[in-house]
Formats: sequence, structure tokens, C-alpha cells
Amino acid sequence: MRHAVITAGSKGIGRKVTEEFLRKGCSVTVNYNRDKDKINELIKEWEPYKERLQFVQGDVTRKDDIANIVEMTMSRFGRIDYLINNAGPYIFERKKLMDYEDNEWYEMIDGNLNAVYHFLKLTIPVMRKQRFGRIITYGFQDAEHSPGWKYRSAFSAAKVGLVSLTRTIALEEAEYGITANMVCPGDIVGEMKEADIETARQIKDERTPIGRSGTGEDIARLIGFICDKDSDLITGSIISASGGIHVVNRYKN
Repeated sequence: MRHAVITAGSKGIGRKVTEEFLRKGCSVTVNYNRDKDKINELIKEWEPYKERLQFVQGDVTRKDDIANIVEMTMSRFGRIDYLINNAGPYIFERKKLMDYEDNEWYEMIDGNLNAVYHFLKLTIPVMRKQRFGRIITYGFQDAEHSPGWKYRSAFSAAKVGLVSLTRTIALEEAEYGITANMVCPGDIVGEMKEADIETARQIKDERTPIGRSGTGEDIARLIGFICDKDSDLITGSIISASGGIHVVNRYKN
């Protein structure tokens, strides 16, 4: 049985990704940070999957927590086939670089870039032995072109660095049957992160060219396809799913 490690896999887009892998028959380690009440709800909701599901608390900005997530995964399931780096701190307040506090900057870099480095160091050896692995990172629209993103200096710097890291790993690990790709969700906010496509189609979205918002299901379906054993030709790719909306620099002030 294939196994997936999904960071921040208990809510938002991560929840829909977890459900996708469970639906495909995989076992899953779900990382979460603080929301224990949410986990208690999911333990009941996902009770039919309990034999192939575990929850591990951990802050991805902390190296020791990352090591514990991997250790507990290997202790119970003995393998890691899919590493889904869904977690990524984000500061919703729009602020220029000069208004950032040092701790905010480091949280963005640690959570969005350094965390992936630490996970890769621990999971790639496992994938090499298996001669199979699928690594997914998250970015933002046009990240591969290194755009400036006003009010998002720390987040964008981390994600642009992650583009190169993702592509580098794709090259370095191809001989071991490991692929690495980045997905870039569009403007998926609020309840739409855990919504399905059919629900979104019932709500007109004038801003998005296709006429509806993106959903967590959209991203989960994309990740599921990229992670298929026959999708090995897709590696080192930066794939956007935005419905045609342009996310970066929508604000003029």
C-alpha cells in the first residue's frame, strides 16, 4: 500500500488532498499544528479509514518536529511514497518589506522553503530505496518567472526559491524513479478551500474567467494525477490551476 505524508492535511486544501489519497486506497500521515479539536472531529468523520490513517502534531518551521513526523510515519507504515508539502505560513496583512518584523520574515522562509529542505533530506533516502517517489510543493502563479509581488516579499521570495529547489530535485532524483513538481493554486479562499467543484459551479464568480472559484477538490485532483505511477514524464513542472484569474499584484495600492 502506497503511503502519503501530507503537511497541514487536516483543513483547507490539505484536507481535500488527504481525502483524495484516502479515496485512492493509500495510507496517510496527516500533519497538523495546533487545532486538536479539528483532529478529534476528523477521527470520527474518517473512522472508516482508521487502519490506514494517523495524525501527527508538528510545526513545520521546527526541524525537530519534521524529524518526528517522518519518524512516526516510518515506525507505523514503513514507507513514504508521496510527500505533499501543503503547509506554508502566509501573512494575510498586506505590508511592504520595511514593515516586516524579523520573526515574520523568518517564519515565511522557514515554513515555505527550509521546511521542504528538511523533509527532503529525510524522505528522499526512503524513496530512493523504494525506487519510487512523488514530491509536491506549492507555489503561486508565475513563480517560475520570479515576479515581484507587492506586499508579499517574504512569501514570494521563499516560493521563488522553492521553484528552483523543486526543479533541481527533479533532475537529481529522476534516476531513482522520483518526480518533483510544484502546483500553484489560484485565488482559493475561505470555505472554497474545502469545497467541491460542483458546489463552486453553483456560485457565480465574475472575477474568474471560467465563471467559478477554484476549490480544494481542483487542487486535490491535480495532485492525484501528478502522483500517479504513470505520470513519471511530468517532473520539474510548475503547474498553475487558477481558472484564468491573475492572482499576483491585483492590488494597485
